[in-house]
Amino acid sequence: MRRIVHSTALVLVLAVCFAGMAWAESATQDEVVSKVEEAAALIQEKGVEEGAKTIGDKEGPFVWKDTYVFLMDLDGKMLAHPIKPELTENANLLEVKDTDGKPLFVDFVEVAGTKGSGWVDYMWPKPGEDAPVAKSSYILRVEGTPYFVGAGIYK
Repeated sequence: MRRIVHSTALVLVLAVCFAGMAWAESATQDEVVSKVEEAAALIQEKGVEEGAKTIGDKEGPFVWKDTYVFLMDLDGKMLAHPIKPELTENANLLEVKDTDGKPLFVDFVEVAGTKGSGWVDYMWPKPGEDAPVAKSSYILRVEGTPYFVGAGIYK
């Protein structure tokens, strides 16, 4: 009888865990574009220092579902990253490549600097994980500034 109770409890715990995983939502492309536009408007309205503070807040409005907004400049410096704040300690990220050898930050700067906005595909770990997965980030230059913001969806 005790074995049946323990087995039933284990099954219930596993069911709750898997149900929780199913409820975890992924950000959509439309949400990403909207949040990135909102972040750019914040920087234009409040300035880059206030914008960086808000964007870099892990508990702030620019971290949602399974993604987040980040802020960089056209020189390749990360100014705010709520999930990996250590990225802001590097003077320049242009030499950093993903696991496939893609210089993702160079691509971000190129899109922001030449097109003003666009999507960039690369490999990057989901928040809380170590293994990189396919990700596509929407990059948007903050009009009239040397800054851009981005956020992505995991594929």
